[in-house]
Amino acid sequence: MTEFGYFLSTEEFGPADLVEQARMAEQAGFQALWISDHYHPWNEEQGQSPFVWSVIGALSEAVSLPVQTAVTCPTVRMHPAVVAQAAATAAVQLGEGRFRLGVGSGEALNEHILGGAWPGARVRLEMLEEAVQLIRSLFDGNEVSHEGKHYTVENARLYTVPDEHVPIDISAFGAKALSLASRIGDGLITMAPDAGPVTRFRDGGGAGKPVSGGTKVCYGPDRDEAVRTVHRLWPSAQLPGELGQVLPTPRHFEQASSLVTEDMVASDVVCGDDTDAHVRAPMAYAEAGFDRAYVNQIGPDQRGFFDFYRTKVLPQVLGT
Repeated sequence: MTEFGYFLSTEEFGPADLVEQARMAEQAGFQALWISDHYHPWNEEQGQSPFVWSVIGALSEAVSLPVQTAVTCPTVRMHPAVVAQAAATAAVQLGEGRFRLGVGSGEALNEHILGGAWPGARVRLEMLEEAVQLIRSLFDGNEVSHEGKHYTVENARLYTVPDEHVPIDISAFGAKALSLASRIGDGLITMAPDAGPVTRFRDGGGAGKPVSGGTKVCYGPDRDEAVRTVHRLWPSAQLPGELGQVLPTPRHFEQASSLVTEDMVASDVVCGDDTDAHVRAPMAYAEAGFDRAYVNQIGPDQRGFFDFYRTKVLPQVLGT
């Protein structure tokens, strides 16, 4: 049975708004929370980027839902030893079984800020594998010294750790990342509701492990206005190929997004108040074999979205 959660966008909202959205999500009937981990938003219109670990601390006191980062890059901007400490603390604060660490190879948008060269995809995946290995070693709560190709740790020990290792799910889109996820991940994160990657992950070693995905929508009574809202805030989601991984600043994303039209947005994102369309969006993940599907509302009408999903959408999606 697929679980349905809400996706908190740190690119678009500040800490207080995110916590309030989490409360509304729980009250509406969503079963879990995703939260993005960014240093920069994708463009100036989004306008936010709070430190995700501080927000997770607040969420632990505000709601009882499980939480997962979607996703953290533990390789460049933050050393994996620091990510390990943050994740272990989050798991302890949220309580047993309520935190999963989602990780990926990152985007230059967030990771290049310390001034180093942005590695190619092959090297980023190599770094990610070593980082995951190091994080898991630290979760044991023992002293760790590590001299690897990309990271060195000397006499590091986490004293605040959960009773069980924090599960680490790997974000994957291409074939090489999917292979890595199958081999080392406790689960898979991928965005499109496509059964192909799900099957390849499970056949490649991920059988019995959860697969999670997410989608964005824009609820509102005026579909044309909703389309304009998405076009203003999230045109970057329509950019093709590797642009999302290599462009370094919100300014560059704005330049690339000038090629994105409202028609492109309207054909790709569920906009407006058509209940059937909003039901189909998360159900597409269930039909593709996903274990968890998350929905994010684009734009300021968060209360309207949660009221709509509480009364119209989730009863059909959850079969209640």
